[in-house]
Amino acid sequence: MAQQMGNQPLIVLSEDSQRASGRDAQSMNITAGRAVAEAVRTTLGPKGMDKMLVDSGGSVVVTNDGVTILSEMDIEHPAANMVVEVAETQEAEVGDGTTSAVVVAGELLQRAEELLEQDIHATTVAQGYRQAAERATEVLEDIAIPVAHEDTEVLERIAATAMTGKGAESARGHLAGLVVDAVRSVAEPDRIDTEYVNVEKVVGGSIDQSELIDGVIVDKERLHSNMPYFVEDANVAVFDDDLEVKETEIDAEVNVSDPDQLQEFLDQEEQQLKEMVEVFADAGADVVFVTGGIDDMARHFLADEDIIAARRVKDSDAESIARATGASVVGNLGEFDEDDLGYAGRVAQQEIGGDERIFVEDVEDAKSLTLVLRGGTEHVVDEVERAIEDSLKVVAVTLEDGQVVPGGGAPETELALALRDYADSVGGREQLAIEAFADALEVVPRTLAENAGLDPIDSIVDLRAEHDGGATGAGLDAHTGDVIDMENEGVVEPLRVKTQAVESSAEAAVMILRIDDVIAAGDLSGGKTGNDDDGDDMPDMGGAGGMGGMGGMGGMGGAM
Repeated sequence: MAQQMGNQPLIVLSEDSQRASGRDAQSMNITAGRAVAEAVRTTLGPKGMDKMLVDSGGSVVVTNDGVTILSEMDIEHPAANMVVEVAETQEAEVGDGTTSAVVVAGELLQRAEELLEQDIHATTVAQGYRQAAERATEVLEDIAIPVAHEDTEVLERIAATAMTGKGAESARGHLAGLVVDAVRSVAEPDRIDTEYVNVEKVVGGSIDQSELIDGVIVDKERLHSNMPYFVEDANVAVFDDDLEVKETEIDAEVNVSDPDQLQEFLDQEEQQLKEMVEVFADAGADVVFVTGGIDDMARHFLADEDIIAARRVKDSDAESIARATGASVVGNLGEFDEDDLGYAGRVAQQEIGGDERIFVEDVEDAKSLTLVLRGGTEHVVDEVERAIEDSLKVVAVTLEDGQVVPGGGAPETELALALRDYADSVGGREQLAIEAFADALEVVPRTLAENAGLDPIDSIVDLRAEHDGGATGAGLDAHTGDVIDMENEGVVEPLRVKTQAVESSAEAAVMILRIDDVIAAGDLSGGKTGNDDDGDDMPDMGGAGGMGGMGGMGGMGGAM
């Protein structure tokens, strides 16, 4: 890049740098963002298709989960990654609606490009999009339906809706019940942390054989063959340290002059270990989980006391055991007493999925549970796990907020109608951007229809007619093609899923639209270099957004 200054060119950027500015930069970024949306668009809805993702090592993932697809794809273009962040944010905040959010973001970019071609400034479009997103959030809150904590039927329908179209659909009724029970169990008055619902995958059996265990499965075995295999009505201790004789912190030498001194030294060590074990035995512990190591002699003493012990237990497992049983995690043996013990109806070592594990189960009011997922193949179990994770989060969000909206494209159709009315009240060119926002939202019901093999135009016309008549819950039944009342049908989603999708997709679109200059310093590999033989210094678009030196989306082709 060179800037003329008098008769002398002023060199600002190196020869290896590339630059795209103005409409070229906007068009390139919009194309890249839309390419990401198109990559996941066919996965939307109950009739959505799956993607097979193969990485460089040959590992295969088969899924239609939007955020999983985008995270597995090798996307390099910076603007495309901004759209990927929409899915990641949606997943982190609410757990579902990732595909919808990305598809809407892509459609917002396409509608914006049409406005830019009509010489409407990007700042005007961005302002209109912000106003539309703010108004859309208000409308969603107006049409929201309250849900009570005790409304099991609605909660199970929400859980089932989150699994729709994914590998778990064949047994989603059974799984939805497990999910709702699990989320309610770990719920606290001030928060719901679904991390305490541990998911254990087992290849073998069918999905409807999945079960919820009131407790924890620890990936450990008992340490000594003389320890019992199981204990009923078990008192459980969790110790966050080593059951070993501590070494001195400074270097020291012990000179032993005769065998009696050596034996005395060993006897003292043995006595220390025995006293450690007696702390647990005297407190009445039947099972001891230790996060550190356990000395061989200590294992022997534990076995003599008929105590089941496991060592090097992960911190997360230790916390889950404590939450499940009511035990306290103690780090100082001198402070341990019977009040720190937890309780489990049964602790047993048994086989699951070909491995021996320790089950801590039959706990009343357990605040940490384990969902055992079964499936015929590894790919099936992996996809069921992704469906369950989404379902857990949306049920948790629903319990936190207590509000849902109908599914099936109903809220998007209602928003489009409301935003068109709102646009008439807004002066200036921003109203064109608000109308474009309304049109973009209808991509959701249109895509639902396309993926179900229905005529999208007829479906949109029927939906608009119902909503014009005041049916705010009217949505598209992808199985029959009919427009039905989604609330009565039980197809509902958490309000926060929709508000987050609208807000994050609008923010991403605005951010991309406001970029009018893209400068890549140095020769960054990926895509074309931008220095082709024709001497054109502008980077080639590369179809779906090869940004030249900034790296294209070449990895997408192999991933999709």
